[in-house]
Amino acid sequence: MTKPSLSSAEVARASGLADEEYQLIVTRLNREPTEVELGVFSVMWSEHCSYKSSRRHLARFPTSGPRVIQGPGENAGVVDIGDGQAVVFKMESHNHPSFIEPYQGAATGVGGIMRDVFTMGARPIALLNALRFGDPAHPGTRRLVAGVVAGIGGYGNCVGVPTVAGETNFHRGYDGNILVNAMCVGLADSDKIFYSAAPAAGLPVVYFGSKTGRDGIHGATMASAEFDADSDAKRPTVQVGDPFAEKLLIEATLELMASGAVAAIQDMGAAGLTSSCVEMAGKGAVGVELDLDMVPQREQDMTAYEMMLSESQERMLAILKPGREADGRRIFDKWGLDAATIGWTTDTGRIVLRHHGEVVCDLPLAPLTEDAPNYDRPWVQPALQPRLDPAEVPAPADWTAAVLTLMSCPDMASKRWLWEQYDRHVMADTLEDSATGADAGIVRVHGSAKALAMTSDCTPRYVFADPYEGGKQAVAEAWRNLTAVGALPIAVTDNLNFGNPEKPEIMGQIVRAIDGMAEACRALDFPVVSGNVSLYNETNGAAIPPTPTIGAVGLIDDYALRADFASMRDGDTLLLLGVSRGELGASLYLRECLGREDGAPPPVDLAVERRNGDFVRGLIRGRTLSVVHDLSDGGLVAAAADMALASNVGLALDASSAAHAHAFLFGEDQGRYLVATASPEAVIAAAHAAGVPVATVGHAGGEAFASGGLFSIPLVDLRRSHEGWMPAYMDRLQ
Repeated sequence: MTKPSLSSAEVARASGLADEEYQLIVTRLNREPTEVELGVFSVMWSEHCSYKSSRRHLARFPTSGPRVIQGPGENAGVVDIGDGQAVVFKMESHNHPSFIEPYQGAATGVGGIMRDVFTMGARPIALLNALRFGDPAHPGTRRLVAGVVAGIGGYGNCVGVPTVAGETNFHRGYDGNILVNAMCVGLADSDKIFYSAAPAAGLPVVYFGSKTGRDGIHGATMASAEFDADSDAKRPTVQVGDPFAEKLLIEATLELMASGAVAAIQDMGAAGLTSSCVEMAGKGAVGVELDLDMVPQREQDMTAYEMMLSESQERMLAILKPGREADGRRIFDKWGLDAATIGWTTDTGRIVLRHHGEVVCDLPLAPLTEDAPNYDRPWVQPALQPRLDPAEVPAPADWTAAVLTLMSCPDMASKRWLWEQYDRHVMADTLEDSATGADAGIVRVHGSAKALAMTSDCTPRYVFADPYEGGKQAVAEAWRNLTAVGALPIAVTDNLNFGNPEKPEIMGQIVRAIDGMAEACRALDFPVVSGNVSLYNETNGAAIPPTPTIGAVGLIDDYALRADFASMRDGDTLLLLGVSRGELGASLYLRECLGREDGAPPPVDLAVERRNGDFVRGLIRGRTLSVVHDLSDGGLVAAAADMALASNVGLALDASSAAHAHAFLFGEDQGRYLVATASPEAVIAAAHAAGVPVATVGHAGGEAFASGGLFSIPLVDLRRSHEGWMPAYMDRLQ
């Protein structure tokens, strides 16, 4: 076996392995590794693949429940939705590739997350995304927005899976490191879920899909390192996607599964062929031997190192049942896919790779999987901000200007320019999406009365101010968004985006955010079934705002019993459910109208969240409510403005009884819902009986958005301001 031309230690360092990790490899092997072996270790021990800084903390998440079929540890989570059906879903990041090459980075993020879902035996039915960009004034932001949005739309639209929900934020903290988190939701028969663990020795290992090229080599390693001034040089590590090949791959994979030939299956994602074969053999406690000469290649003279670390897209690895290779060939030929038997499972517990007749890698699997590093990194409690007294926060000098500023700021402004580039209705089962005025996307379960609601949520400014409360709030808001459309929240996926975990203050953000998320998931019976950790999101030492994104799915038993906030009618009464204390810390009002980013975020009382949410959901299911909007960014003003614009009906808010009108209208207290109803007495009586605080806060009617003597803005002006910012901003793209 050949040794690397440089010293192994130098190659290890260049591949992202610390010196002590290289020494650990030498100790485990009792020899120096070959170049290929070192490449295998470098990707399998990368943060992206091994979770070496977060694994022990992620163990605090609740991951089981009566509906959970498969929790973390597989390609995606699987949750029972009754009637012999299951929902399969996961969220993953493609942050570093999207910053370097926004179109392909975002496109391959979409392709990769879909493969995670259909690898489990599910047909993808919906896509979501959570995007964080830098300051709009930054010279690179427009280009990144344009490229990422085009990549998401270009891939998802071509494959034919609707993009139904998501979120987009802007902040200078993402100037050097944007976030692109992609989520996919699929449907499967609950008794036909496919797994990645190789079941036995002596079975054929079959490669199928696109050929292997040199794109994406060391992509997993790049995703586990900080950026610097030379980041553009990393463009070759960004993969290139082909959505039309992905569509063929989906159909071929599902047909192969239906044929009964599959014993185990895994997509080739981060770390490509290396991670797929290592994980399949490792989970099954077997070994694997591959002949790399048999790997379909699109470039000449590829080395074993390149083939094992390539992250070329649209590729799968399957272990077939004995005697079923001919069935596989027939299906692959039908769909025009490259395919080859490239090896066999063994009983050795090792990964053995041959190239040109020479053994280039012979490693025990245990150090690559369960015995990979698992660090207990030092951390410190993040500095916390004091709670702001509403009386000490200035009210607007010009209320009209404040409302228009808030509703047209980059975070709150309409993202119509963005989501109009996504096909939201392909497959013909989308009931609610980004355009329709609902707190979650809703997709019908084809051929039934059921529907799935889905959302993604995180408020990074809260997490920065207090990671524990911010972590709780991310889960609670996702739970609230599903509840607000009438869905029962059933499970969570997550994407934990943070800076360098080797810094105690960043590790403190990670630990405390996980603590808050775990507590909220337990209190709300909201298990975590899948997820992804993306660390080292830094450029030249500056970390992103901590962004633990929550993706969540809920179940609606009868989609006729759902709510939105676009159906308010003239004459409706507006009721606010929940307590308003006027929490202005870390609020959008504070940032956008006063230029401040201080104060403690609003605290989250999980018992109150549960009580209020269960009450609202019960009224929706009982046909008492159909117009509901949760309160979050921008508080009551923003929720009411959303409702007015979506319904095209004016409304007047009443803040006359509030001690501080600006805190009442702009405060971001949690656990609250704004509802519109023609029968307020019934809702008020039910709220009193359930112990849920309720207050009449306004009435619908007219053609203006107003509040007493504070402001009165014609809806046409509010709409122009709200919808005008993003197209005007993107029209200046050079």
